[in-house]
Amino acid sequence: MEQKPLLLDIKHGFNFRDLGSYKTLDGRKIKKHKILRSANLAYLSERDVNYLDDYGLRYDVDFRSISEKEVEPDRISNNVHYHFNPVFSEDETRSTKKDQETRYKTYSKIKNAGFEDMLKAYKDIVLTDGAKKAYRQFFDLLLANDKENEALLFHCTAGKDRTGMGAVYLLTALGVDSKIIHQDYLASNIYTETVRAKKIADVSGMGPVMSANIKALFEVNEAYLNHALQLMKDNFGGINNYLHTELKLNEQEVSDLRKIYLTDK
Repeated sequence: MEQKPLLLDIKHGFNFRDLGSYKTLDGRKIKKHKILRSANLAYLSERDVNYLDDYGLRYDVDFRSISEKEVEPDRISNNVHYHFNPVFSEDETRSTKKDQETRYKTYSKIKNAGFEDMLKAYKDIVLTDGAKKAYRQFFDLLLANDKENEALLFHCTAGKDRTGMGAVYLLTALGVDSKIIHQDYLASNIYTETVRAKKIADVSGMGPVMSANIKALFEVNEAYLNHALQLMKDNFGGINNYLHTELKLNEQEVSDLRKIYLTDK
């Protein structure tokens, strides 16, 4: 059964939602006002900042690279603890200034180049030590967020890939059904549509191959998630083993996470 995400009333941002109310396999639910996911926080209005403050936001976990953070720093209240926690040294799901020209030349000529780049990015999310370290620190912060009515928000730039995998890891640890986890991952398509359409329009004059490759970067494609899950299965025996052996999440920590974030009500 499909479960809808709880959308946040943010006026100058996108992909902001509360993971509360997702049900677990044992019949419990994730608490509201505890776990939020989003795209970047750089363009929030004062009204948006105050809204999140009143909502209970106290931890901001930023999965972006140094360059992304410097260009578009987060806007948050003084009540929020900011944690810079880069999954990649650079944003591997988008073109950086250094390689943008070369990549765009490739994208104008080679079919599926954007799709292949996204598969590589997800491979790096699963296999690189830097990404594993970032997601382990993410769990440390989740475990620290143990006070009632205080929320942790995690995000990247579009809130779909690095953030999407963070949600996959967390929802798995909390015992949410895999079908619901996939639904939550795909829900980001709703919120990235405008950004994606604008980016495709910006390069539409360069031809259909370029447009298709840029679309691959900005879309939420279940093939990307399935690629990551298959890598975990092939290399580590599955996502639950991956959480245990690679992200070092032990049984006591899983139990603590469920005490913090789940409710019987």
